[in-house]
Amino acid sequence: MTQNANLAALSAAGVSVWLDDLSRSRLRSGNLTELRDTRCVVGVTTNPSIFQAALATGDVYNEQVRELAEQRADVEATIRTITTDDVRDACDLFADEYKSTEGVDGRVSIEVDPRLAYAADKTVWQAIELWKIVDRPNLMIKIPATKAGLPAITAVIGEGISVNATLIFSVERHRDVMDAYLAGLEAAKEAGHDLSGIHSVASFFVCRVDTEVDERLAKVGTDEALALRGKAGVANAHLAYAAYQEVFAAGDRFAALKDHKARVQRPLWASAGVKNPDYQQTHYVTELIAPNTVCTLPARTLAAVADHGVITAGTAVNRAADAQEIFDNLAAVGVDLADVFAVLEEEGVEKFARSWRYLREATQGQLDEATKRLERRGECR
Repeated sequence: MTQNANLAALSAAGVSVWLDDLSRSRLRSGNLTELRDTRCVVGVTTNPSIFQAALATGDVYNEQVRELAEQRADVEATIRTITTDDVRDACDLFADEYKSTEGVDGRVSIEVDPRLAYAADKTVWQAIELWKIVDRPNLMIKIPATKAGLPAITAVIGEGISVNATLIFSVERHRDVMDAYLAGLEAAKEAGHDLSGIHSVASFFVCRVDTEVDERLAKVGTDEALALRGKAGVANAHLAYAAYQEVFAAGDRFAALKDHKARVQRPLWASAGVKNPDYQQTHYVTELIAPNTVCTLPARTLAAVADHGVITAGTAVNRAADAQEIFDNLAAVGVDLADVFAVLEEEGVEKFARSWRYLREATQGQLDEATKRLERRGECR
């Protein structure tokens, strides 16, 4: 099959295209295979919101829920089995990409329970458990990059497990995540792990920054403030890419690990779908093109890039000075960026935790219904 020209150009410019969605329907229908073969999709990310939507749609999970109800599985075991089965199947679908890119792509991410975002020890325990259950080398464990999550990222990397550090909103936290990754590599080296097999991405959220900042700019209401709408998210990502280059291209700490075949921690542009209808659907893709990056795209944005994305290599390279000027201007009109990032992190954790609660409630309801039907038939063990 022929790959879409726009997405092929994006890939050639150094951006790995990962789909920000996963469901059993995509897997069984062949849709995910088609996206791999015609839309340059070389990986998948998931989160509690995605799984909540997948389990709430259609009846594709009904048979497995019935089987688990028959086995008297509780709601946590049911969710764990269903989600890890989907992720394992996706890992198998992308196994060739994983091999051909020496582990760089072909990746599938699964997130630890977001309710553990502020509990490092429990996060580490669950990350190791998920790694063992899925049992695929191209798995990545998503860990929220809260302050409490940073030592968990280090510990899990130190176990030789690949990590997707997620919910990063500020360059300061991005630097903390890169430090956590390097500390994990150092621990893994001491433990005798092969560093070439450990991969990580730093998921830096983009659109949500504009959503929050634009709202504050509208409240300021001056011409100077309104002229800055839609600029904060991309500028923030440009500063993040400059920080990545500083640490991995010029930093002594990584240089020492590179001698042991360590890999860079690639920036991943998350929240790349556009929420403001005034902005181009491809805005957070075409403005963030740089080597050694990943962009996670919801299906709608992927289709928009395939249809009319204008791909220009290097749009995120050497942009730090311009980005800093935008940040200075935001501060000058009264936008407290530190508060923006703190609010976004708190809201991000709560959103995923809320989705997890809804997922538990919906799954419990399905289990209860299945159990009632089985009991009426006298089939429940």
